[in-house]
Amino acid sequence: MPTRRVHHLAAATAAATALTTALVTLAAAPAARADSAGPLHFVRPGESIQQVVDAARPGDTVQLLPGTFRGSVRITTPGLTLRGSGATSVITPGEGDENACATAGHGLCVVGTEEQPLPDVTIERLAVTGFAKNGIDASGTTGLTVSGTHVHDNGQQGISQEMSTRAVIRGNHSTDNGQSGVFLANYAYREGGSPDTGGTVVEGNELTGNRVGVTVRRLRGLAVQRNRISGNCAGVFVVGDEGVPRAGDLDVRDNTVVENNKACPANPRLGPIQGAGIVLTGTEDVRVTGNEVHDNAGTTDFSGGIVLFKSVVGTANSGAVITGNRLSGNSPADFADRDSGADNTFARNTCGSSEPAGRC
Repeated sequence: MPTRRVHHLAAATAAATALTTALVTLAAAPAARADSAGPLHFVRPGESIQQVVDAARPGDTVQLLPGTFRGSVRITTPGLTLRGSGATSVITPGEGDENACATAGHGLCVVGTEEQPLPDVTIERLAVTGFAKNGIDASGTTGLTVSGTHVHDNGQQGISQEMSTRAVIRGNHSTDNGQSGVFLANYAYREGGSPDTGGTVVEGNELTGNRVGVTVRRLRGLAVQRNRISGNCAGVFVVGDEGVPRAGDLDVRDNTVVENNKACPANPRLGPIQGAGIVLTGTEDVRVTGNEVHDNAGTTDFSGGIVLFKSVVGTANSGAVITGNRLSGNSPADFADRDSGADNTFARNTCGSSEPAGRC
């Protein structure tokens, strides 16, 4: 064989070996630099997400490769990003690391305190399914981002957040969960007034097959916007009561709320729900604008397109501004004002029926 050809073959073999070695090294590296924000830590199926999360530092990214990861994950590190490879990176119950998140029955927990909120955690591009309680459970956070996740078939909430501010919950699929697709509250398990979230946004999510698409309970200063909400028992519930300050001063706008006709039985707090589009109970100064609300039909107290109803303790809505919405095919009415509240305004809406008459 000519010497020149031997040299070319040797060079090609050496280059291929070097490339292979580089790729293996990159995939195996526990802390390869991803960008200026911080190192990137890879986790493969069968490895412990929790161990890598616990070892990570603020600003790091934990990257899940495609596959199934068994066991709950608890995040307490500020500025951490937990990123999957899309819906093929799946967190499910199993014999993973035991932690407080697993003990509570949740899948993925982001945990700070009301006094010292955990800042700037990001959860993105992964799936969480099959947990007894909440798929993603956040408590005591500020600046949390949850995006591009598929949270489905969990026993209670899909994505839940309490005692938190400035969250962005965007572009997620939250489906077939036992309670809400997205649940936001001051406190999940105790009473209290309604704090201001500082601009939390629930935007561009697909919410189907849950008891309620989005529940906002005892909060102020947020927006539920541009979501597609269908196939639940109710689309949107904004829940207040006699607590001070009252729930309200928030926006429900530009959502598509269609055919939320699944039937859900009563629970200890609410009667049965079916065919409810957007429901306000015990709120003040809520703005409901620019929504498409169609074909929500049922025979419960909450059935109808946009419904005003007293809270469970009898508190009426006040100061609701319901404008520029397009409603059709909702039953028993497009607008159902079943409340005794004062100063609620209906203007520039398109609809075919209301109870009482005159709300269209």
